[in-house]
Amino acid sequence: MLDGFLKFIMRGNVVDLAVGVIIGGAFGAIVNSLVKDILTPLIGAIFGKPDFSAIKWGPLMIGNFINAVIAFLLVALALYFFVVIPMNHIMAMAKRNETPAAPPEPPEEVKLLREIRDNLKRP
Repeated sequence: MLDGFLKFIMRGNVVDLAVGVIIGGAFGAIVNSLVKDILTPLIGAIFGKPDFSAIKWGPLMIGNFINAVIAFLLVALALYFFVVIPMNHIMAMAKRNETPAAPPEPPEEVKLLREIRDNLKRP
């Protein structure tokens, strides 16, 4: 029973998933800090206080919803400009530096047909 559990835990997918979740949580803290500590104060300096929580529409308190939408857009903006674009650039540079792989060898049928063609071309 313990042996089966160890095989399950040591499977590549489980370990990769665990690492991805942990790294994702740590990276989420970085992105949240970027939005909270850099982008939001920057917006506040340009447009005034960046807090909409006091906005009401009749009995509805829509200010918190507006804050959540703006925070989401800022997180998406930060991820796109500080992660996606640089990673695309790095991947493109890595792809340019790769040497092209040799074409695969043709199957035996193709080799045989080429040999027959070449024999038929001879006078």
